[in-house]
Amino acid sequence: MRTTRLFFTGLALVAGSAVVGCQKAESTTAATADAGNPPTAATDDVAAERAKLTPADRALVEAQEWCVISTEERLGSMGPPIKLDVKGRPVFVCCKGCKKKAEANPDRTLATLDELKAKARSEKGAKE
Repeated sequence: MRTTRLFFTGLALVAGSAVVGCQKAESTTAATADAGNPPTAATDDVAAERAKLTPADRALVEAQEWCVISTEERLGSMGPPIKLDVKGRPVFVCCKGCKKKAEANPDRTLATLDELKAKARSEKGAKE
């Protein structure tokens, strides 16, 4: 009886962590998303993760800035961004869970990518 209870408790914990997914870092990324905020440890972590990419991929990540699935997650906030090829176009996601979702709906993924790139361009233009 006790073994069964422990099994189901463990199963519930695993299921609960799968549901949370990318949302675990949302509070830190939302706080660092404001252009007016000074750099924080979270932005330093993002820069460190992006530094693991090639210069060409880093430029693509900076042009996209946010995950195409979890659009409030900065690329690099959950480890090195994951590069995908979606219909011949490079797309980055924040984690493995988002990778599956991006590949499942390539048209929506590419539409979101275009929106994110336009948003990033307008934000960079506003800063200059």
